[in-house]
Amino acid sequence: MKQILIVDDHLVVRNGVSMVLEKQIENVEISNAENFFEAVALLREKPFCMVLLDINIPGGKSTEMISDIRAIQPAVKILVFSAHEEDQYALQYISAGANGYLNKLCSEEKMMFAIKSVFETSSYISPELVSKLLEVRTAKKTRNPLETLSKRELQIAEMLINGNGNLEISNMLNIHMSTVSTYKARLFEKLKITNLVELINLFKTFEY
Repeated sequence: MKQILIVDDHLVVRNGVSMVLEKQIENVEISNAENFFEAVALLREKPFCMVLLDINIPGGKSTEMISDIRAIQPAVKILVFSAHEEDQYALQYISAGANGYLNKLCSEEKMMFAIKSVFETSSYISPELVSKLLEVRTAKKTRNPLETLSKRELQIAEMLINGNGNLEISNMLNIHMSTVSTYKARLFEKLKITNLVELINLFKTFEY
């Protein structure tokens, strides 16, 4: 019996992935956790052969989740299953000990290919990521997207992370609110993110 743990805070995702796994894999038993605390409790209760782990979950601690899981079950295979772009996050999690990284927007066929690859070879990296890695290595490009920000953009990003709103930042920096909004939109565009949670995760991931 293959025991698989799905760690995701969205019920629709958990149910959808469970249905696919039960259809595609024989003798599989699925367990679900909607936050990292539940995941840890389940990992301490019984052995799993694989964990499908989302990045943005309540109680999650970025790449530290990988080492926390390994501390409980060293041999379990971990496939990060996230909506975040591979080129920004995959290397961080794979370097931390994950067996692979898969984007949630992938097809059912690609998801099953990744899961089977992790089961059979203990690793999965998408062809697109391999191509980007070769491109980066050839061009010697930086992997840290935060380095693309100007000093002012970085300053405003840090203020946003610290809980300051546009009005507070405007008052602290003595600039118009419209200027703050422009800087915020520009740094979000540069980092290819859409919300504050993603910004916080970038700073955590790259320990900026």
